[in-house]
Amino acid sequence: MSKTEGKALTFREDNEKKKEYLWRYRDSVRMISRIESELVEIRGMRLGRAITYNGLPSGAGQSDLSDYAAELDRMERDLVNERYNRIKLYMDISGRIKKLKNQNESDVLFYRYVKGLDWWEVAEKIKYSERQVHRFHGKALAHLQIPKEIKDVIECQSNL
Repeated sequence: MSKTEGKALTFREDNEKKKEYLWRYRDSVRMISRIESELVEIRGMRLGRAITYNGLPSGAGQSDLSDYAAELDRMERDLVNERYNRIKLYMDISGRIKKLKNQNESDVLFYRYVKGLDWWEVAEKIKYSERQVHRFHGKALAHLQIPKEIKDVIECQSNL
């Protein structure tokens, strides 16, 4: 492998780490939505049981109720933690995106990774062709700075 091929591979790997870092915000948004859906489902199932039993107390149902309450409590704590994580990720990622000098590059990364838009939607939003949006994206990734410790964590996770 030549030096040029080695640099290209390293550059590509670096960009993949940056993309993975940027996608973490959307992953957090998706996790919050999932936890909220699970909470609705669990509450609905419990409501269904109460209706089935007409609200009459039963000896066996006592542990079920405490298990239900404990599970709801755990999931609500998970939801609060994930919402906090989402805020931290948003502040970090959007702050790094805002540091880019080129507004088009900044817009592409924001709309793609924070707002989760498809490429054609990003192109429509910033009024450029998809091809030009991909060019801006490549340049933006080259200019984006992410912390070295984040790169190391992503690299460790991808090696698992």
